[in-house]
Amino acid sequence: MAHTRIRPFNTKETYPEQKLDNDLCQAVVTQGGKTVWLRGQCPQNLDDARNIESHDPVEQTHKVMQNIRQLIEEAGGSMEHLVKVVVYITDVRHREAVYRTMGEYIKGVHPVSTGLVVSALARPDWLVEIDGTAVIPDDYKA
Repeated sequence: MAHTRIRPFNTKETYPEQKLDNDLCQAVVTQGGKTVWLRGQCPQNLDDARNIESHDPVEQTHKVMQNIRQLIEEAGGSMEHLVKVVVYITDVRHREAVYRTMGEYIKGVHPVSTGLVVSALARPDWLVEIDGTAVIPDDYKA
């Protein structure tokens, strides 16, 4: 792994009452490298900014995480370089579905994570938005 992950944990242990399986940590230490600051990603296409045709939190989260992966790859990195995510959801009842889906993309990565429940996002159809930060090591070769 490219960065030092301090106090890694899995949400299976920290939230046993929820069906989550996310690899996270309390802090990430990076040194050097190229920092990639991601705009909050929403369930829309990167090329045309059109919303996906779904009101399902799982499908929306898949699109959001696919966008994050694509942007990190376009910057020259991979998902292992993701160091932080901030998750915004509009309904706490979607938390498990959103985090379970996000967990598929961050298995073994252990970014730090903050989650918020907000009253609304920029478009009424959006149920989830995730922003992230990645640090690509100077010596990384894609």
